Amino acid sequence: MTNASENGFVVFDRVQKSYDGETLVVKDLNLSVGRGEFLTMLGPSGSGKTTCLMMLAGFETATHGDILLGGKPINNIPPHKRGIGMVFQNYALFPHMTIAENLSFPLEVRKIGKSEREEKVTRALGMVQMETFGGRRPAQLSGGQQQRVALARALVFEPELVLMDEPLGALDKQLREHMQFEITNLAHELGITTVYVTHDQTEALTMSDNVAVFDDGRIQQLAAPDKLYEEPENSFVAQFIGENNTMLGTIQSVENGVAVVQLDSGDLIDTKPINVSKPGERTRVSIRPERVEFNKDRLHADAHTLKAEVVEFIYMGDIFRTKLKVAGLDDFIIKTRNAPDQRRLQPGEMIEIGWMPEDCRALDA
Repeated sequence: MTNASENGFVVFDRVQKSYDGETLVVKDLNLSVGRGEFLTMLGPSGSGKTTCLMMLAGFETATHGDILLGGKPINNIPPHKRGIGMVFQNYALFPHMTIAENLSFPLEVRKIGKSEREEKVTRALGMVQMETFGGRRPAQLSGGQQQRVALARALVFEPELVLMDEPLGALDKQLREHMQFEITNLAHELGITTVYVTHDQTEALTMSDNVAVFDDGRIQQLAAPDKLYEEPENSFVAQFIGENNTMLGTIQSVENGVAVVQLDSGDLIDTKPINVSKPGERTRVSIRPERVEFNKDRLHADAHTLKAEVVEFIYMGDIFRTKLKVAGLDDFIIKTRNAPDQRRLQPGEMIEIGWMPEDCRALDA
């Protein structure tokens, strides 16, 4: 967890939010976002991420604590005076206005003169490769084009902070992936601080400098995407980010950075102790599917091995995805890359699988 630091550009300092005076939907949130950082708030529905974004935008009020922007508290500043750009999933474009008029609107509100307005609108449309669309109306554009216009409108008055709430949710997969890169590149190019909300973990991992994983009104872990995936700090993060195998067991010993776990199946395995500390504790052991190997010549001498039965073998183009029965589980997954020397497995086949102890994490039960 990060402590809200004075040098953050966006700071949540012990922020809480309750709608009914009893239940907290955001619980004691401390978060600091650096200037120019692309931070994603990721989590399931009802985890508190959108409420945090709405408090930052000014559409919701914090029940307790302070929200600071550039070192100044903004709790009592109305949304239109915060100078924040917003992009929503539903585009929120004015249907009766042309695209140029839609972009000009936030500039008129800010009392910017006509010639400067036109210059800024042209520049913003250029940023999203929509220069020739200024005369059209939203209904004449595709979903992807409307989302570009919504992005241009959020950038047109050159805000220092842009907030995005599930902005790509309505787009098809290919267009969504294309827009992910466009938004990230644009944000970094312009040096804009971006706070992005999504429940799509792939989107969060590919776009962000840092990701705050929310559950139950709290940040469960805040880290760079690779650290979040490779080094989850608790079972929720391990399960929520990417695919993951989990096995329940009991700690037998913890020494020299190694926890010996007796799985409920009776098997003993060596793991990395993350949030376990003493014998007798229950634990949920986490291992990523791509860290498991079954080719004997690729297994390291120190690898931990278990017997397994192949349940299902799926060809997915670049990878093979194999479901196994192992250590009392019927749905243990391994992913192996499609390489010329990688054997295709048959259902019912008995194999030996293995992994390195440091790739296996003993987490909370």
